[in-house]
Amino acid sequence: MEKYVPDIYQKDIYSINYKTLSSRGIKLLIFDLDNTIALITEWNPSEKAIELFKDIKKNKFKVIIASNSVKQRVKLFADTLGVDYVSHVKKPKGLPIEEYIKKSKYNQSEIAMIGDSMMDDVVCGNRLGITTILTDQLGKREFPVAKIKRFKEKKIQKKLRDNNLFTKGRYYV
Repeated sequence: MEKYVPDIYQKDIYSINYKTLSSRGIKLLIFDLDNTIALITEWNPSEKAIELFKDIKKNKFKVIIASNSVKQRVKLFADTLGVDYVSHVKKPKGLPIEEYIKKSKYNQSEIAMIGDSMMDDVVCGNRLGITTILTDQLGKREFPVAKIKRFKEKKIQKKLRDNNLFTKGRYYV
């Protein structure tokens, strides 16, 4: 069950203390796109997201968007935010993320994955041995495959809560 437990749990990407991450030695931030940065119906980042990513980059973080979404959508966001991207990553396996990490100059202790899905983002990050940060999903609307995973995720969350390993809505750093 530990593979589903994030290292950090915050309400959204705006609630994360990036200075704390930096003080912990994190240098590369891997963000999920759908329901983490933007709703699945949005095709451009909000002004709030644009400002956040400017601040993140000013603080010397390398940033990449790693999404299961199609290249066209991910590239649009990445270009607007001025960050790298990988699309069709097939999380939780995430082989394109693993390849990106191997080519980068960062070691596992310097990387954090941020996303709204335990079954995709947290499992992928934990499998790669990097810091995992779970956020609540931005919206209730999901792609069909994600709906199935959310159903399973609720059952997993109940088991985690029953074992005092994770409680949705109880945020921690």
